[in-house]
Amino acid sequence: MSPLRLARAPPPHVPHSPGRSGLPEAPLSATPPGISAPRHAFALAGLTGVALVAFVGVEGPVATRTVLIGGACLVLWLTEVVPSFVPTLLLLGATPVLLGPLDRAYQLPSVLAWCADPVLILFLGGFTLEVAAMRHGLDASVARHVMRLSGGRPRRLVLLVMAGVAFLSMWMSNVAAAAMMLAALRPLLHAMPAGAPLRPALLLGVALGANVGGIATPVGSGPNALAVSAASEHAQVTFAKWMSFALPLTLLLLLAGFGLVLLRFRVGGRLTLPTEAPVSLARSGRRVLWVSAACVVAWLAEPLHGVPAPVVALAATALLFGSGLLNREDLGRLDWATLLLIAGGIALGRLLEHSGLIARALAGADLAGWPVPVQMGVLVAVAAVLSALMSNTGTAALLIPLATQLHPAASTPILVALGCSLGMPFVISTPPNAMTVGEGLASSELMKLGVPLMLGGCLLVSVSGPAVLRLFGLP
Repeated sequence: MSPLRLARAPPPHVPHSPGRSGLPEAPLSATPPGISAPRHAFALAGLTGVALVAFVGVEGPVATRTVLIGGACLVLWLTEVVPSFVPTLLLLGATPVLLGPLDRAYQLPSVLAWCADPVLILFLGGFTLEVAAMRHGLDASVARHVMRLSGGRPRRLVLLVMAGVAFLSMWMSNVAAAAMMLAALRPLLHAMPAGAPLRPALLLGVALGANVGGIATPVGSGPNALAVSAASEHAQVTFAKWMSFALPLTLLLLLAGFGLVLLRFRVGGRLTLPTEAPVSLARSGRRVLWVSAACVVAWLAEPLHGVPAPVVALAATALLFGSGLLNREDLGRLDWATLLLIAGGIALGRLLEHSGLIARALAGADLAGWPVPVQMGVLVAVAAVLSALMSNTGTAALLIPLATQLHPAASTPILVALGCSLGMPFVISTPPNAMTVGEGLASSELMKLGVPLMLGGCLLVSVSGPAVLRLFGLP
C-alpha cells in the first residue's frame, strides 16, 4: 500500500524514512540528515500561524475553535513530527472538550460516529491479508518468482521487479513490498561491479513500483480510503469500479517509468543470477493464498453478488483468525496506526464540513468563478507537490474536504487522491525512495525519473480523469 501510503513497522534491517505509504507512514523515523530539525521548525511555525488565524482571521467561537483543532491536526500530519495516529487522538479528544459545550453535535458520541465509516473495515481486511501473507511467506515467494522468471535478461528483470513490487503494493504496505524485493535482489546487487547500469535501474524499479502500485486498489493507500469515503456521498465506489479506472493508470505509469529507466540506463545482454535452492510454499502458505484469492475475487465480483466489500473483508479476517492461520499475537501486528490515521482524516472532513468553515473560506476566496477543469488541475497539482514534501494522507485530509465543497461530485475526491499518489520525486517523498537511496541509489536519479512522471501524471489525471470517471458512473 502506497504512500501513508506513516505505516507499519518494516521488517528487520529495513532503513526507515519519513513520508507516506502506501499507506501512510508513521513510525519511520530515520530521516535523511538535516530533515528532522526543519520539520520541527515548520511544525512550530505552522502551529503559530494556526493560532494567529484562529484568533485574528475568523469570527465566532465555533470557527475559532475549529481552526485551532483542525489546523493543529493538519500541521502535525503534514510535518510528521509525531506518530500519525496522534493527531487523530487529539481531534477526537479536543472536539468534544472545546466545541461540545457550544453544540451537542460536537459531543463525543457524535464525533465518534464521524469515524464509523465502512472503508475502515475494508482496510482492516487488507491489513489482515498482508499480515497473513508476510507470516506465511507469500510476499517472499513473489519476490523469488520475479527473479526466476527474468531468465537472466536485465530488461525483463527490471520490468518484472517493477511489476512485482507494484502488485505487492496493491495489497500491502509499500514499505514491506519494497523491503521484500530489495532482500531478494541484494545478492545480485552486491555481486555487480561498480558503475554497472543495471544496479540503479533495478533500484529505481523498486521505488517506482512501490510508489504507484497503491493507486490500483482502494486498499492501496490512505488517500484512496479518504476518497472512497468522500465519494460515497455522491455515488457508490465499489472495489471493481475503482480498479477499472485505477489499474490502467497504474499500468500506464509503470510502462512510462520503465521507458524512462531504459532511456537513462542502457541495460542489456545476459545476466548470471545467484543460485539458490528452490523454496516451495508451505501448506499454510497455500491456504492463505486461497483465502486471499477468494477475498479478492469476492471484492471484484461485488456487482454480481451484492455483498459489500467491507463485509467480505470482515469474513476474510474472521476466517484467517478462526482457522488458526493467524493468532492473537498477529492481531497486534495489524496496522492500527494507519486505521486511526484514516479515521482521523474522515473525522476532520466531517468537522470542517459541519462547522461551515470550508464554505466560508471558499466564499471569501471566490474560486467558484474559475472553470472546473482549471480548479481540478490546480487541486491535482497541489496535491502532488504537497505529497512530495509531506504526508500524502495528511495532504488528502486537507484537500479533499476543500475540493468537495468547491466542486461536489464523486470524481472530485478521487482526482485529488490520485494526485496525492503522484508526489514521488524526492528522497523524502516516500519510504521506498529512502530505502533505495540507502542501497546506493543517487537521489538525483529519483528526481530525474520522478519529476517527469509527477508532471505527466498530473496532466493526464487532470485532463482525462473527469471524462474517464464519467464513463464508470462517477461524474
